[in-house]
Amino acid sequence: MRGSAYRDPKFPGRGFHPTMQRLLEYAAHHRSLAVLALGAVLAVLVYELRERARAVGAVSPQDAVRLMNQGAALLDLRSAEAYTAGHIRGARNLPPERLADGLDALKRFKDKTVIVYCERGVSAAGAMRQMQQQGFSQVVNLRGGLGAWRAGHYPVARD
Repeated sequence: MRGSAYRDPKFPGRGFHPTMQRLLEYAAHHRSLAVLALGAVLAVLVYELRERARAVGAVSPQDAVRLMNQGAALLDLRSAEAYTAGHIRGARNLPPERLADGLDALKRFKDKTVIVYCERGVSAAGAMRQMQQQGFSQVVNLRGGLGAWRAGHYPVARD
């Protein structure tokens, strides 16, 4: 009987497969374990969704080099001292506390790809969202920030 529900003669009126029936019986008898298992599944699901949301708009150092070769602008969001100590060649320095004021000077990049980065990539994600709200259409975050850039043995300029 193709397409029909499984009917177990031991469980008349119930359309559950015996394995599913046993799982439901187990969950009914061991509620605390079932709740813990469900909680673990939910925790993993929330973690995965947060990681995917954070990864949206982030590029690896290798992809950043490709975008730079295509003419992308670089924006270093670290302090002036950190910028002087080492930055990606061609990057403009704009500390986060001056970001709102400095966006006016960057209006010519609104339709161009802009790569933002900080030391670890955390504060640059917030700046990326702020820039998108101001009309910058192609803003990406360097995943892992300058730390990932250095870990990949890419060159760092010093001024």
